[in-house]
This record gives sequence, structure tokens and C-alpha cells, in this order.
Amino acid sequence: QVQLVESGGGLVQAGGSLRLSCAASGRTSSTYAMSWFRQAPGKEREFVAAINWSGRNTYYADSLKGRFTISRDNAKNTVYLQMNSLKPEDTAVYYCAAGSVAQKANEYLHWGQGTQVTVSS
Repeated sequence: QVQLVESGGGLVQAGGSLRLSCAASGRTSSTYAMSWFRQAPGKEREFVAAINWSGRNTYYADSLKGRFTISRDNAKNTVYLQMNSLKPEDTAVYYCAAGSVAQKANEYLHWGQGTQVTVSS
């Protein structure tokens, strides 16, 4: 069992940056692949980025490549999502998930509670 807690969301102007954090706890949390998803009001949860357990392999939604960067610090059991050049359409609740690098939300059993990101125009 792994517990996930996201932080770092907030209100930012278009063009700005935010860094989200996801702190994982549990005996084997550092060996999990980790991912970020997001869900805007009225829309399905969508894949953002994933990283394997070592951090050597990363995966991104095609539409977000170049603006978002996923990374991890296994010593701190934390995964990060650096978001640059933010746009109003990036507004969503961002969720951390553990256990896979799959792009489908139903592949995951472990989720955080989410953190709100709002980008104003």
C-alpha cells in the first residue's frame, strides 16, 4: 500500500510556472513508477506524464512535451511536475498516481487527493 499527497498547486497567470510535488509513503514507494494526470471540470481524467522507478525513463502526453517536466527524488520519496509556459487550458485538478507508466487512468490503483491548478488569462 502506498499513500500519495500532492502539493504545489495554486493560481498563476498565463505564461507563468508552477512545480507540483507528490510525496509518497509506504514501504516500497521508491520502487513504484509514478505518473501525473489532470482533470478539468466536465472532462475525463487525462494523462500528463510518467516516470519509471529509477527516473531514467519519462513519458509525456504529446500535447505537453516541451512545457512540462517530470522528475523524482527517491531519497525523498517525491515526484515532481515542473510546469512552464502555463496556459488557461492547463487549469485542472492534478493528480499523482503510482504503480504504472500507463496512459489510462483505470490502470492505476493508488491515487492522491489532487491539487488545484488555475491559470488566469
